[in-house]
Amino acid sequence: MNKKVSIFFKYFAICSAVILVSFVCLGAVLLLVSSRYFVTNEKNLLEKQTRTLASYARDRMSDDPASWKEDISAEFERYATDTNVDFMLCADDGDVIVCSTHHAFKLPETIPAKELKDFKEGYTYKKSNLGGSLRKNSHIIGTRFKANGPYYYLLSLTDEDEQNEYLWNIGELFIISAIMVLVIVMFLVYFMTIKLTAPVKEIANASVEIGKGDFSVTLPEYSVAEFDQLANSFNEMTANLKSYDTMRNSFLANVSHELRTPMTSIGGFVDGMLDGTIPPEEQQRYLRIISSEVNRLARLVRSMLNLAKIEAGELEPNLAYFSVLEPIVDTLVTFENRLEEKKIEIRGLDTERMDLYADNDLVHQVMYNLIENAIKFVDEGGYIEFSFEKQGAMTAVSIKNSGEGLSEDELPLVFDRFYKTDKSRGLDKAGVGLGLNIVRSIVRLHGGEIMVRSVKGEYTEFVFTLPNKPADNN
Repeated sequence: MNKKVSIFFKYFAICSAVILVSFVCLGAVLLLVSSRYFVTNEKNLLEKQTRTLASYARDRMSDDPASWKEDISAEFERYATDTNVDFMLCADDGDVIVCSTHHAFKLPETIPAKELKDFKEGYTYKKSNLGGSLRKNSHIIGTRFKANGPYYYLLSLTDEDEQNEYLWNIGELFIISAIMVLVIVMFLVYFMTIKLTAPVKEIANASVEIGKGDFSVTLPEYSVAEFDQLANSFNEMTANLKSYDTMRNSFLANVSHELRTPMTSIGGFVDGMLDGTIPPEEQQRYLRIISSEVNRLARLVRSMLNLAKIEAGELEPNLAYFSVLEPIVDTLVTFENRLEEKKIEIRGLDTERMDLYADNDLVHQVMYNLIENAIKFVDEGGYIEFSFEKQGAMTAVSIKNSGEGLSEDELPLVFDRFYKTDKSRGLDKAGVGLGLNIVRSIVRLHGGEIMVRSVKGEYTEFVFTLPNKPADNN
């Protein structure tokens, strides 16, 4: 199994690598710039000395043709001591006439004539060992001048070791400074990495607690925008999970109760008929109760199966044309007794025919759930009002009932699965909070939308849209 690397190690390693590479690049650039700076300065220095000594040698040769060597030699020595530069005066054939003896190594007595051809009347720079005449490469500035007839070459040179020593001193200073800075920076990066990755560990620990079922865990605000956004999303997710867990527990309790109660009743009545406790003349009445309880169980199971199929994408609507009034009238007939008991007035059905292009059975379930909900919460002697409006390829259907209505806090929650208002818990003892959630799922399956409006103490209205023709028809 591959060993996992922590984000702390990765972040620290990346920062360290970037810092090290930066120092290496900076050092390389520093040495390159220092090398060029040294060469430029050396060239300027050598050219200056060469110009001065060439002019001096030319003048001495013209003024004193017999004894100029001694004067020039003395001048070479003086300049070499002051500038740490060696000088050579060569004849046109390569013989060294005068040279300084400042350095410990001995300058050559002859130089290959071809090595002198590179030096013209101007001032020429080259890095060379003069064809092996010098023990190592040197920086050389040379010039050619004419005095008393023949041509002479004056060369100013400095050993390459001076450049190497200069660069080594620069590099040594840089390395010492870099190590000191690197230690401080790595120390800061280490603690900054700990601080930066701390929220990640905190979120991971909170996730573990949530995985154990503790939904009370919340994350604090963070100074880093991304972590703060993540914490807010995490807290929102925790709140949703907590709400979902509460509703799930309520659902399980309700479903367990709904399944147990009718099954207990059915079992009790059947046992009573079998053992003779229920007399034959009463059996017909109890069989009707058993049938009602069976239908109740069937509705609950059907609702749960339909919801599961819709969410899994396995429920394909059987689309066909039918009147929007058809499922409404069928449902109202089913609830005829309850409508009469509460003296409910039905409004809005005296309208022209308006067709839907949808699944008849599913729309029946939508109408059944919404009308049942309206009957449940309409006030005594109140009304249920229907209205219809064609909106292009969709038809808007409104089901409005008078009554207590919903509060503003309840409106966003009515379509949530398992949700039941406190009032609903007293009036809807047979429900489990799935009706409106199934309604929304069916409406969305047809490509429509549903919304709820309510004024506390006045009315509640559900408005939804369903297609009235195929989607590809214009």
